[in-house]
Amino acid sequence: MRRLAFIALLLVGLGLTAEAQKPSAALDRTRVLLILDCSQSMWDKWQSDAKIKVTQKVLLRLLDSIDNQPDIEVALRVYGHLNKEAYSTTLEVPFSPQNHYRLQSKIKTLVPQGDCAAASALNNSLGDFPHDRHARNIILIITDGLDDCEGSICDVAQRVQRSGTVVQTFIVGIGNHDDFKHEPDCAGQFTFMEDEEHFDAKMRQLFYLSGQKSQVIFRLTDSSHKPFEVEVPIVFYDHFTHTVRYSTIYRHNTENPPDTLSLDPLSSYDITFFTQPPIRLYNYRFAQFQHLEVPAPMGSLRLYQDTKRTTDQPSSYEVLVRQHDSTRLLSTQPLGARRNYLVGRYDIEVLSVPPIHLSNVAVREGAATELSIPLPGQLALNKPKVNCTGSIFVSRNGTLQWVCDLDPSAPSERITLMPGEYYVVLKPLKPTDGSTTSMAQFTITAAKQTSVDLEKGNR
Repeated sequence: MRRLAFIALLLVGLGLTAEAQKPSAALDRTRVLLILDCSQSMWDKWQSDAKIKVTQKVLLRLLDSIDNQPDIEVALRVYGHLNKEAYSTTLEVPFSPQNHYRLQSKIKTLVPQGDCAAASALNNSLGDFPHDRHARNIILIITDGLDDCEGSICDVAQRVQRSGTVVQTFIVGIGNHDDFKHEPDCAGQFTFMEDEEHFDAKMRQLFYLSGQKSQVIFRLTDSSHKPFEVEVPIVFYDHFTHTVRYSTIYRHNTENPPDTLSLDPLSSYDITFFTQPPIRLYNYRFAQFQHLEVPAPMGSLRLYQDTKRTTDQPSSYEVLVRQHDSTRLLSTQPLGARRNYLVGRYDIEVLSVPPIHLSNVAVREGAATELSIPLPGQLALNKPKVNCTGSIFVSRNGTLQWVCDLDPSAPSERITLMPGEYYVVLKPLKPTDGSTTSMAQFTITAAKQTSVDLEKGNR
């Protein structure tokens, strides 16, 4: 529960309200901004005609097919069609209901004659969308090559995506694949069209999916492909910009089967399941109806103090858990608490004094790994009457390891220590020579007090 509370605070800190980030939130309409390349190279022949002529035929057929879909609005921005010597771009047809006739009329009259200005067109695109939090905004760039464009299309695309105005940017490449020396995935989801038939089908698919939602059910399963009872936060990131898109809680038990999530089929997601350690899925797109099984075999881990021989209450130590041979902190859990972890090996540190380190601890599927640590003992230390500085060391494998420093102003101290062999070293604050240093060896036993009197030189 503490982990869920932390994730909730994290999401609030990112400005993600529950309503805004609900995957099932309904949208009133989808707006698609067509950005069309009309640079001079669009006159080159491709398939049955010039690239611009093929593109015009495909777009005119497409607009006919969506004419009766009031929940989809289309606008048209064009670059390279106004001035042969300038990087020009204009919004030729803005968003409005029933504007298909205007779109078709403008598309028919386009004449390629300028240079590539895709970066400028994309940079200006945000102002083309009406302010409407209930709409899903999509950009669709149709081009025969972006390599010679002015500006950095990738930098501009990142800014556009991070603005939160646009759900996704798609780039449809036509012509020869050699014209795309580097597929511009950094600017959006890039698809190269090998021929006119695939071009037509891709455009129809994008417009069909723009009005749909993918119904997705996740199931976290063990090695036998069976779901188990668990509650895990999930965060969905945009694959290209790494911004948070959705968040939810995966929950499965006898009373609550996993929720059906409504996700955008046009988006690519990086998904994090906040198991211990997290499970991450990269670059996922979802079909209209999909059940996704996520292998997550788990076991549990619990550390406790042995209290069979004493009535003493166990200490409130924190337990740090890391994956084996990793320095990155994975989890913090109280001593005595049980927590689920993915099957694997872990290094554990108990924040006792001194700390207890347990290396390469195995967590096995469906099993409870339980580890006992001893109760601490108590050191009653009486120091010389003069103010002294000092430290306590523990003896391990023939070497001394520092444990803690002593209070120079206190004549006596009580310190809780784990069982073991120790040394205490004291030196007056104003020593006359090295012979004034005092050292004593002592043993700490579980649930017992050990007295060390350096004033009398005994214990």
